[in-house]
Amino acid sequence: MSLKNQVVWITGASSGIGEALALHLSEKGHRLVLSARREEALAAVRERCANPEKAGILPLDLARPETFGEKVREATAFFGLPDILVNNAGVSQRSLIADTALEVYRDLMEINYLGTVGLSKAILPEFVQRGGGRFVTVTSLMGKFGSPLRSGYCGAKHALHGFFDVLRMEHENQGIGVTMICPGFVRTQIARNALTGDGSPQGRDDQATQEGISPEACARRMWRAVEKDKWEAYVGGREVLGVYLKRLSQKLLHRTVARSRVV
Repeated sequence: MSLKNQVVWITGASSGIGEALALHLSEKGHRLVLSARREEALAAVRERCANPEKAGILPLDLARPETFGEKVREATAFFGLPDILVNNAGVSQRSLIADTALEVYRDLMEINYLGTVGLSKAILPEFVQRGGGRFVTVTSLMGKFGSPLRSGYCGAKHALHGFFDVLRMEHENQGIGVTMICPGFVRTQIARNALTGDGSPQGRDDQATQEGISPEACARRMWRAVEKDKWEAYVGGREVLGVYLKRLSQKLLHRTVARSRVV
């Protein structure tokens, strides 16, 4: 499937994978709506785009679901109703279960799961009325199997797979598609911004994260998956093998991850 001249709304577009995807799609001539909490960072991304005039800036906070209906209307005002919503925004975690406050789990679910679900539900009726649209949801390999220090993050990402698998079932006959992107280690600020047990950011990088693939490589591979109309795509290095190892033996996966370097 060759996608041309699409209107693509990207959340979490101010840095990392979202920024890299915005730059990649701008080079391809697509029209973009760039969303994140920091408007100044979005402006900097737009200036780096190959076609800045084809990129609109729309500040968005996934923790404020009461704004989502208006945000859909504002996104549509740029270039018409988006063809694709890329649910990319989120926050990770680095803390043991025993050390993690319940409020931190609530925050992880509010941003990574409920925020994404809420925004998707806000635009879904518009997709249905038009007779087409696509959700591209960036989860994680942690949406397919678990890892120490990421219990709440894993829970939220697993939940996204459950929700969007059902959305695909209920709406595929209305021209609505779903692609789940599951990155492994990508060289972004995700570890630095990850929540610790008391809710404060970790404030430092993980070695494993910084040895991951580049955001640019991730963006290229995820867009190829969208163009191929894939339901799921696993993007990363050797850690991707965990998906297949789990199918072979959950106990073997458990032992492998338990003795691996996960930070």
